[in-house]
Amino acid sequence: MACEFKLTRQVEFSDTDMAGIMHFSNFFRFMEAVEHAFFRSLGTSIHAAGSELGWPRVHADCDFKDPLRFEDLVEIRLLVREKRKKSIVYTFIFRKLNVQPAREVARGTLAVSCVKRDKRGGKMKGIPIPKAIADEIEVAPGELFDSRL
Repeated sequence: MACEFKLTRQVEFSDTDMAGIMHFSNFFRFMEAVEHAFFRSLGTSIHAAGSELGWPRVHADCDFKDPLRFEDLVEIRLLVREKRKKSIVYTFIFRKLNVQPAREVARGTLAVSCVKRDKRGGKMKGIPIPKAIADEIEVAPGELFDSRL
């Protein structure tokens, strides 16, 4: 069972603003990319072709400590904070790697709800997380949320 996932990315020029600092909105794009990679690591997809299953975002936040700049190397660590019957809450820890020592620069939260989309009207309804997915995911131990790790 998986409770964490890490992905390393380099900040691209297109991720930055006029000052060369990564725009705040891109932290959310990075969080979503890591979530998708996490699902792929479990052998599934966040959006399987032909599936009515979906994972809309019901809450997102991010606290920023230090800026990321063009060409910075950043590790984004996904931790499963909560797993409920119909939803998952993730914590994302952003660590700048091209400094010594590596340090946390941001921390975000993303809450997603498992839904099924009605084929006729497109209306979404919350459903239990499918067993095949729920059985692969567990809540991370509390000590993993320590930014020094």
